[in-house]
Amino acid sequence: MDTKIELYHDNFQNFKRYNIPKAQLVIADIPYNIGVDAYASNPMWYQGGDNKNGESKLAKSSFFHTDGTFKIAEYMHFCNRLLRKEPKEKGQAPAMIVFCAFEQMQTVIDYGKKYGFEKSYPLFFTKNYSAQVLKANMKIVGATEFAVVLYRDKLPKFRNIGPDGNKHMVFNWFTWERDNRKEYPKIHPTQKPVGVLKRLIEVFTDPGDVVIDPVAGSGTTLRAAYELGRNAYGFEVDKNFYIAAKEKMIPNRKDDFNVT
Repeated sequence: MDTKIELYHDNFQNFKRYNIPKAQLVIADIPYNIGVDAYASNPMWYQGGDNKNGESKLAKSSFFHTDGTFKIAEYMHFCNRLLRKEPKEKGQAPAMIVFCAFEQMQTVIDYGKKYGFEKSYPLFFTKNYSAQVLKANMKIVGATEFAVVLYRDKLPKFRNIGPDGNKHMVFNWFTWERDNRKEYPKIHPTQKPVGVLKRLIEVFTDPGDVVIDPVAGSGTTLRAAYELGRNAYGFEVDKNFYIAAKEKMIPNRKDDFNVT
């Protein structure tokens, strides 16, 4: 059976029209709603990246026009529907991973409970670099990313088999390393590394399982899932990101990728 990868220029709420299978894992980076402060910790706020040159045209602007319209309640409702039902057997339940800002973690957990995700635990990702170069005089700068794993009741599928064939503990923190830009080009301002996504996908799914990203952005989740032999489906409402993902991330191997 061929592995599938499909990206739709549509809202995830319209998933039924595409007749896609329910997911073992839903994984997404939800909008942070940071509005006009999007570039506040980025040198792009200033001309030439130097604050001595004054503000650039990106100062006081946002990354996405969808930031203010994203409704987390609707997201949780539809993600519950996108995931497969709880199986009778142990160790096969689905899960959802939501990347979010640290301040959003409790909100994600609380809304998850309202829509059937009774249980959760946090994930932390450590970097050896920081985008907050303009705040270096603070001495301590942010070099972490955050996510929440949510599930309904039964513990989700958990594949912690190491290279030696034995089971190992999986810590709640992961190393966050940049992608090779020649292989995975930069498309999206908050693009998640394919390597990080691969590690999460291989822990929570088996080959042949379905992974869905309801807000696909650059398409890195789909690319990561496909390269691991998982069927991947994604939705992206922003036309520019959708086109860029099709041209630069998804169809790099035209014989392998099926983009709708």
